[in-house]
Amino acid sequence: MAFNQGRNSFKRTYHRRKVCKFCADSSLVIDYKEVKTLLYFTTERGKITPCRISGTCAKHQRRLAQAIKRARKMALLPYTNV
Repeated sequence: MAFNQGRNSFKRTYHRRKVCKFCADSSLVIDYKEVKTLLYFTTERGKITPCRISGTCAKHQRRLAQAIKRARKMALLPYTNV
């Protein structure tokens, strides 16, 4: 049968591990007043992008989430973009 070709016939795809933008470049600072930086880490619906997609490390993801929430509270960022 053509469908049962064995285990070794499948190609494996390797993905490059994403590097944290803030760890790589120490001049970048997470601040709630820098709206352009924070918009990069939110979706078009206004949700915070998870670290597995954005590539940030856990330490910077926590700081980033806190800065986004502060910017929302100060009305610099919208809660939703509906």
